[in-house]
Amino acid sequence: MDTRRLHLLLALSRLGSMRAVAETHRLTTSTVSQQIAALAREAGTPLIEPEGRRVRLTPAGRRLADHAVTILAAVDAARLDLDPDAEPVGTLRVGGFATGIRVSLLPIVADLARRHPGIEVVISEYEPREAFALLADDDLDLALTYDYDLAPAAPGPVLEPVALWSARWGLGVRAGDATGPDVALADFAEHTWIVNSRNTADEDAVRTLGALAGFTPRIAHQIDSLDLVEDLITAGYGVGLLPLDRPTAAGVDVLPLRDHTVTLTAYAVTRVGRSTWPPLRAVLDGLRPDDAPSQARWPRPTARERPGTALTDPA
Repeated sequence: MDTRRLHLLLALSRLGSMRAVAETHRLTTSTVSQQIAALAREAGTPLIEPEGRRVRLTPAGRRLADHAVTILAAVDAARLDLDPDAEPVGTLRVGGFATGIRVSLLPIVADLARRHPGIEVVISEYEPREAFALLADDDLDLALTYDYDLAPAAPGPVLEPVALWSARWGLGVRAGDATGPDVALADFAEHTWIVNSRNTADEDAVRTLGALAGFTPRIAHQIDSLDLVEDLITAGYGVGLLPLDRPTAAGVDVLPLRDHTVTLTAYAVTRVGRSTWPPLRAVLDGLRPDDAPSQARWPRPTARERPGTALTDPA
């Protein structure tokens, strides 16, 4: 199969229209259509089908587009192996939670652009479940996700995680409501609890903690922003989990849990077999801590803790 045609098929799977592919590759729509038709003849099966005034990939077309990523990555890897001075080129689609983007991705973007100007990074914010689905559908190349040790995530067999860093969490309470340097959860059994509105891991961790302490948390508020969680705590609307090392607003204390620990771990997640694609590999090399394994075992790989990391928002 002609790799140029595979490029066009992959672009069609991502962009969704012949016209968009033609504009991206500076071709005519007719040329793109002819090349896809030629690829279908090479494959021996239809790759596209009508959908209203547009076209969409057939199931065979989607499978071939999926294979095209691995095939083209292997071709790029071979080219780079033969020509070590060649630059990785391509658009890398990254999606993830805000803190992961701030802590892990943004610090390396400027250096990445300087070393590899042919890589364009496109960033979107997603919660882990959203990012897993987009990765599985090949709508993202890299996801920055998180889970808690008490609520491990399950991204699926086609996705491959690498642990990046971890951070301990405690209980956020209104200043003065706790009597010591740490807290017993049972002391807050009658309080209203605040959890994340876009990801269930936070609520799962809270419910597990409550069960271990012998009570069922009364969850009434679902909030996406940690700043807003703090505002509700200050106003007396409840308590909730917050990062221990994150600077908080006046009126909020974040205290270690006396009987249990809660650890958030951040991950870089890719589709299995995709990490050798040169643009993705360049970003992963910058994201990985020196002591992280090249392939982490889900859901609880060992991750380096970053003391003093100022988490700003897990959502």
